[in-house]
Amino acid sequence: MIRKGLEGGSYKPLTPENISSINETVLNIIEEIGYEVNSDKARDAFEKAGASVNSEKRRVRLPRKKALELISKAPSEVTLCGRDEKHDIHLGGTRVYTGTGGTALYIYDTATGERRQATLEDLKNISRLVDKLDNIHLFLLPTYPNELPIEQVDVNRFFTGLDNTTKHIMGGVYTIDGMREVIRIAEMVAGSPQALRERPIISIISCVISPFIIDAKYGDMLVAAAESGLPVVCPSEPLCGATSPVTLAGNLVVQTADSLMGLILAQAVNPGTPAIFGSVATTTDLRDYKYIAGSVEMGLLNSAGAQMAQFYKLPYYATGGMTDSKTPDAQSGYESAITNLLCALSGANFIHDSAGLMEFAMTVCYEKYVIDNEILGMVMRAVEGIKINDETIAYDLMKEIGPGGNFVTAKHTRRFMRKEHYQPTLSDRNSRENWEEKGRHTTWEMAAEKVKSILKSPVPSLPDETRKRVLSEIKDIVA
Repeated sequence: MIRKGLEGGSYKPLTPENISSINETVLNIIEEIGYEVNSDKARDAFEKAGASVNSEKRRVRLPRKKALELISKAPSEVTLCGRDEKHDIHLGGTRVYTGTGGTALYIYDTATGERRQATLEDLKNISRLVDKLDNIHLFLLPTYPNELPIEQVDVNRFFTGLDNTTKHIMGGVYTIDGMREVIRIAEMVAGSPQALRERPIISIISCVISPFIIDAKYGDMLVAAAESGLPVVCPSEPLCGATSPVTLAGNLVVQTADSLMGLILAQAVNPGTPAIFGSVATTTDLRDYKYIAGSVEMGLLNSAGAQMAQFYKLPYYATGGMTDSKTPDAQSGYESAITNLLCALSGANFIHDSAGLMEFAMTVCYEKYVIDNEILGMVMRAVEGIKINDETIAYDLMKEIGPGGNFVTAKHTRRFMRKEHYQPTLSDRNSRENWEEKGRHTTWEMAAEKVKSILKSPVPSLPDETRKRVLSEIKDIVA
């Protein structure tokens, strides 16, 4: 049973008073402190939308009324389509979906216990792997092909995703020209420019820099993405004690303001742009200022971000599921599980980075995708909660069975046994004797076998004619 798009929101780390206080501070930042906007195109768009712009200092301020007006122009729901319609996801409210993330530079090899540089072939394999993992609903391009020059990275990453999975493809881009070529590829795959806008099979990520900066390059790319009319994600990544106050409340304020400012820019450029409020907020190891990816505080921050998104009636891109462990061990499991669970129960719409990542998001592991798929299945079962009605309470059945009876052969048991209880695809529930007879395999060994099986299965490639057209028109693709 595939569980996706379930209603979360049972976990609420913020009170209504907390939300009001965060919102008030955020609007003060946008109106009084303002933003350093280093993109000329972005500053022009803000000025035309009614912002106060100091070109010499590159400082942009927006009256709170104007900021709220622009936020209100963003759709409260955004649909991200798969190449196969069964993979469409509808972000908004408290509906929960999960997906991959990156962009990792390395692959962890469980056979050697070492890491190596990621290649384009790894991205192909991970695309195929994720296509068969039902609890991962969206494919955010997770690795960087180190062997390619930067001018070829954008088209090869997106083409590889589109050619190896039928799930929605999301990703960041590195150049404006690369973005334009990526959109051309997606238009060919969708059938036409209009077909792509009606069913967006790709979406673009463009970050705001914490605290309070819109970078020249990212600003230009965000403007271009908004002009395209395709879904755009506007995440920010404040780090406690480094690029935000050390307190979680202070970090949440910075994250909310920064992401909203990106979303406001998208609406200033093209009102109604399907823009997604986003958070990659987390903590810092103040001993040496490392980025921390597996802390429980990251789960708290991104859960609180879900409440802020719900307050502004915006679709939300959260971050959870990573680990700081360098190897597939217990730390890898519990850190990934805790942050994913907190985000999901809070009603975060799309939990990115929820599978595959380790070592401060620098490395991915094939087997970890399979393990995390199992974790996410359990997480989504927790989101589903307990259904209470006459049929599930089953009083009539209890009355029929009576004292000392059993429910093993009841039709009610057969009807509910699979949909009421999560059915693991990896976890071992055998007795010790059976486990020993089958080879005493660890979770990671079983995951490795599943990886091998999936990578031997048929590839969900693009139709031949579409593939030939893309390869003939986009010269930088390494087929």
